[in-house]
Parts: sequence; C-alpha cells; structure tokens
Amino acid sequence: MKIYLARPISGQSFEEVQDYYDQTKEYLTDMGYDVLSPMTGKQELRTELEFKAQGYDNIPVATNHAIYNRDQWMVRQSDMVYANLMSSNGRVSIGAMMEIAWAAMLGKHVIVAMEKDNIHQHAFVLEAAGTIFNNHEDVINYLVNFSEK
Repeated sequence: MKIYLARPISGQSFEEVQDYYDQTKEYLTDMGYDVLSPMTGKQELRTELEFKAQGYDNIPVATNHAIYNRDQWMVRQSDMVYANLMSSNGRVSIGAMMEIAWAAMLGKHVIVAMEKDNIHQHAFVLEAAGTIFNNHEDVINYLVNFSEK
C-alpha cells in the first residue's frame, strides 16, 4: 500500500525536515508501506538553512512548477495521505493544504495529526480528513493496525 507523507516544511532546515521524513519512512516501510514524500530526490536542497515557500528557480527539481507537479503526481499514486501538521509552529502550510485537498478530491484516505489549537483547524481540513489524531504516535499505531488488515 502506498502512503504519501505531507507536513509543513517552510521555515525549517533541510536536516529537520529530512530527519522527520527518514524516521517516519523507516517506521512505515518496516510495516510494509511504500512511502512517498515531497523530499524524495531533493538532495540539492541539503544546504538550506530554512526552507522557503517558493523561489528555487535555479534547482530544476525544486522550481515552483516541479514541486507542484510532482507532489500532485505522488498524491495521485498513493492509496492514502498522512498529513502531520503538528510541526506548523503557527504558520499555515499551503502546500500541505493542497496535498490534503488533492487527496480528498481523489478519494484517498486522509489521515491528519494536529493539536486542538493548531492553526490548520479549519472546516475544510476537518471535513477532508478521514481520520484526525492529536499526535503523531497515535497515527503510527493506527497505521500499524491498518496495515495488518
């Protein structure tokens, strides 16, 4: 089963973002999931001290069009999308919101992790999500049980 991982990345370092995706991918791969993420193949960004929301015109895999097109393609390929919004730090993640919207429109199972006071608490997110948890660990436990079905 393919799962696409989404989360806020603007304002964070390459290392912070990549560590999260590597660790989560390892857990999910061990459970038998095929994991897709927006950081796949983006080693050219490893020197970024803080990710920007746009403006990487000099890196072919990170132009606005390339990011939009490839992330949408990966959401289409997935069976489910897990959006971990726990790390938003008060910033709205437009990218993660787009990924949730694409997934919902395509009939994917959307799993969201966010706190009760998260900035992403919005009717559209709440309705697009199939299941909402208030922490990452509960999502991982849910996915363990889901993969055993």
